[in-house]
Amino acid sequence: QVNLVESGGGLVQAGGSLRLSCEASGSIFSINAMGWYRQAPGEQRELVAIITRGGTVNYADSVKGRFTISRRNAKNTLYLQMDSLKPGDTAVYYCYSDRKIMGQTYPYWGQGTQVTVSS
Repeated sequence: QVNLVESGGGLVQAGGSLRLSCEASGSIFSINAMGWYRQAPGEQRELVAIITRGGTVNYADSVKGRFTISRRNAKNTLYLQMDSLKPGDTAVYYCYSDRKIMGQTYPYWGQGTQVTVSS
């Protein structure tokens, strides 16, 4: 089992910045990928950015050049630096991690943190 706790959400004006953090606990020794997803009202949950244990990173096209994901493996802490925020970035942001055991992938989710960008 992996527990994920996010922090750092809030209200910011368009063009501003926020930094999200996610701390993992539990069976952290076997964590593979960690990432951020978001879900706006009435929309499906979508990938924002993800980073593997080896450091491979993928971003959604909509956030490339504005958001930066980073990970401190020693502390199993994940960050998302969000710059040049837009009203369209308003959503609940969820921390994600997974473990790969015997060929199976086990996903885990945090409780979510609200990010609201005003115009």
